[in-house]
Amino acid sequence: MNRLLSRTVLVSAVFLAALLYVIPTFKNGLWPYKKINLGLDLQGGMHLILSVDTDKSLESALENIYNQIRDDIRAEKIYPANISITDNKKISFKMKEEGEHFKKLQELLDNNYRNMRLLDKKTENGFIYLDIDFPEKEAQYIKSMAVRQVLETIRNRIDQFGVSEPDIRMQGKKNILIQLPGVKDTKRAKKLIGKTALLEFKLLNETADITSALTGNIPPNSEVLYQIEENPDTNRIIKTPYLVKKRTLLTGAYLTDAKVQIDSQYNEPYVSIDFDRKGGEIFAKITEANVGKRLAIVLDNKIYSAPVIQEKISGGAARITGSFTTEGAHDLAIALRAGALPAPVKIIEERTVGPSLGSDSVKQGLLSIYIGGLIVIVFMFVYYGVAGLVADVVLMFNMLLIAAGLAAFEATLTLPGIAGIILTIGMAVDANVIIYERIREEIGIGKPPSAALKAGFDRSALTILDANITTLIAALVLFQFGTGPVKGFAVTLSLGVLSSMFTALIFSRLVFDYMFVKFKVKKFSIG
Repeated sequence: MNRLLSRTVLVSAVFLAALLYVIPTFKNGLWPYKKINLGLDLQGGMHLILSVDTDKSLESALENIYNQIRDDIRAEKIYPANISITDNKKISFKMKEEGEHFKKLQELLDNNYRNMRLLDKKTENGFIYLDIDFPEKEAQYIKSMAVRQVLETIRNRIDQFGVSEPDIRMQGKKNILIQLPGVKDTKRAKKLIGKTALLEFKLLNETADITSALTGNIPPNSEVLYQIEENPDTNRIIKTPYLVKKRTLLTGAYLTDAKVQIDSQYNEPYVSIDFDRKGGEIFAKITEANVGKRLAIVLDNKIYSAPVIQEKISGGAARITGSFTTEGAHDLAIALRAGALPAPVKIIEERTVGPSLGSDSVKQGLLSIYIGGLIVIVFMFVYYGVAGLVADVVLMFNMLLIAAGLAAFEATLTLPGIAGIILTIGMAVDANVIIYERIREEIGIGKPPSAALKAGFDRSALTILDANITTLIAALVLFQFGTGPVKGFAVTLSLGVLSSMFTALIFSRLVFDYMFVKFKVKKFSIG
């Protein structure tokens, strides 16, 4: 009797917990649990494949090394005639003679830049030429790390964007697969994902003539960048050119936060940014040394503003102003918080699954579950009679547990997942079939119903556990090493295996115990 009570309490607790997790899917606002998440193929959304420009990441890494070497050369007072990045992506040195300065340069490269490969060294017309670049292994590492960093940065942006259950993973060596279920504003999502978000602070070149620069006479170490604004009255795009020094004084790498604020004077949104301690110190030095000059705030080679530095700015805070909408400012803040992409990305494949197509898939999937379940229910009743009805009740409880598991673990239900549920319907009654056939054998040799029932469950338990555990292991392997649709199938199959073991060995046994202990059933037959 105590065993019967303990099983009743266990099954009741599981049933109530399952209801707590399932009800929000059908009735919003009752419980603080999430609904069952539908995959891209069921609720619609966006499918993208991005290609990462890994060559650009290698160029950026080489440019960083070039800037570091140039700063070290100044600090060590080494005077080569020329240092430059060549068209074939090498750092080239040209010195007048092989003397003390050349020796100091070699020591600098040997001590601080061991990861660089020494290429050609030749003497011509009294000059020494020396080239360095990345070894092949180092170049491949930089490219692979760029792809991984792009993936993590995009994942951070999408998490802040608020997409439920996105699927983001690498595909090949430099492609990234992105699936965003439920996204309706695809244009905004693509803009956020593809934004490089490289924030730079550069001084304007105010000594040269911008008109002359626009005709092609750009001074050395300068470039022309544009500020692009939209006139709210005419909706016309206004492009304002600026002559900017190429040297970047500060980047967004030192950012700790970016958030949207509203300008109290103009009632317009802007993005306020905060630097870490080191970034704040660098920003304070820049503003102190350049009072009266204009500092351009550049994002992805586009100028957002170029204010005049009125005084030293300490405290590590700044603001990015421009013709922002609230939505645009919010997305910019997300991109800045998540960090800049180390390399540009390009959309090479794009598909949008409409909500109507997803809705049709849901209807067809549910219809397949209803038809499959109905056939099994009818068969079990016809073949096993009252025992078949018990198996049907067990099957419905099993479906409830699977749905609760999907909601509790915040798993995503996909079309392959529905296929896993349909497979589980067959597997769930299979356990009952094994039990019933064992009971038949016991009744056939003359045992009373209660003894036959006990022997049937006891002798079947090991077989059921063995079959379901091996299936569970296979499902876990599919989940670990599979991708996309395979994982969706593995999730529902795993939940189905666990729930079918519980319902067959615990819930089904409880129903029969009540029939014999509480309702004093004397006669019992299987089919």
